[in-house]
Amino acid sequence: MKIGFDSAKYLSMQSQKIDERIRQFGGKLYLEFGGKLFDDFHASRVLPGFAPDNKIIMLQELKDKAEIVIVINSEDIAKNKLRADLGITYDADVLRLIEVFRSKGLYVSSIVLSRFSEDNAAAIAFRKRVRKLYGLKVYRHYSIPGYPSNTAHIVSDEGYGKNEYIETTRQLVVVTAPGPGSGKMATCLSQLYHDFKRGIKAGYAKYETFPVWNLPLNHPVNIAYEAATADLNDANMIDPWHAQAYGDIAVNYNRDIEIFPVLKALFEKLMGESPYQSPTDMGVNMAGYAISDDAICCEAAKQEVIRRYYKALVADRQGTGSTKEVEKISLLMDRLGIVVQDRPVVNAALECEKIRNTPAAAMQLHDGTIVTGKTTDLLGCSSSMLLNALKHLAHIDDDINLISPLAIEPIQRLKTQVLGDRNPRLHTDEVLIALSITAATSDVANKALKKIKLLDGAQVHTTCILSPVDERVFRRIGVHVTSEPVYLPKKPASLI
Repeated sequence: MKIGFDSAKYLSMQSQKIDERIRQFGGKLYLEFGGKLFDDFHASRVLPGFAPDNKIIMLQELKDKAEIVIVINSEDIAKNKLRADLGITYDADVLRLIEVFRSKGLYVSSIVLSRFSEDNAAAIAFRKRVRKLYGLKVYRHYSIPGYPSNTAHIVSDEGYGKNEYIETTRQLVVVTAPGPGSGKMATCLSQLYHDFKRGIKAGYAKYETFPVWNLPLNHPVNIAYEAATADLNDANMIDPWHAQAYGDIAVNYNRDIEIFPVLKALFEKLMGESPYQSPTDMGVNMAGYAISDDAICCEAAKQEVIRRYYKALVADRQGTGSTKEVEKISLLMDRLGIVVQDRPVVNAALECEKIRNTPAAAMQLHDGTIVTGKTTDLLGCSSSMLLNALKHLAHIDDDINLISPLAIEPIQRLKTQVLGDRNPRLHTDEVLIALSITAATSDVANKALKKIKLLDGAQVHTTCILSPVDERVFRRIGVHVTSEPVYLPKKPASLI
């Protein structure tokens, strides 16, 4: 993989910037962590060289002075909102976050249920579950009428003052969440209100990787962020507050720009003046300074926008997305001057389907080689492609079967005759298990199996919507997949 981002430089600059901000306020700092604290695969895709766990590595250096507060929107619990990259619900991800943070030696002090309502049975049940499992305090924060425009009401005892006060003990309070729209900023601002009423010195800063404030508005990396948040209708904007205060151009996004008057009013009411003159001032993001090859990051970001477009198409087809998301990302592609054919595996998969008259898949490996796979009586197209890719990497002749058909047929009988599966073809997980068993007695299969790690970062396109099983397997081995918004036909055409 070509590298366009210097992670070591980034971690060093980021840690220094956070320390500076802690010293600036001389007391407690509430640091809102936008995006993902770890497993930040979007950042690693658009900034090649950015490690998915960069943020948590940096945070471990500050762990003696830091505690973590996790915020989840109560309405997301009721809606069973999914974290799309992992395929799990937001409430399940909160439990995962607690476990991972603790395994890294980080202190999770509490959970916040934002937009809480006593009518939300799912949120109430989740609160009880977290308290029972982990013994954590779970605080309730409420919807504030007039938010975010009515600053007089928000910054009052009937606004932020109505929220339960989060008891914290450390100098750096990291406020994070399973996804966007969880209420992280409101939680931080609510705490500032309560702390200053108690005579506690406190400040607020925002650690948001995207949009990158010191890249141009139409830079592909920033446009990729808009594509990633199309469901939230976020929009990158020139920060008007920053331009007015300093005469400089900086990029921010609509929600931070909209909420800035609230933050400014809060600081002025509590401190007499605001330490920040713009939303950009609030940030501590050094990512733009760590880009080592802009051309590589630009190309990676364009590819991410295309992937997001296909993801939106499939979500719309499945009824979990909307046509508006598709249209928005389509407009972003127009701004970048890109089309779906700029993703090489798209044409390769479609051409294979046309020639073979059956659903097909294509994978682009790191050396640029494209390997295809077709649907057969024994294997789905993703499974065929996966085996063909492993053959290529292991320099095994195409005519050699890695798994004997005689070994596949009993699995098919088990699926259809015992387990009642209507699709007898082997999914990718079943193929990998069969390959692992074969590898115990076959040097060729063993040779191919050892190449699986080389698939990390490979690109795949399929001509039909993936099954949840195949999608999960590709995610786990690090393959980036897109699909045509077409369901696999119940009665496929004659298989070749």
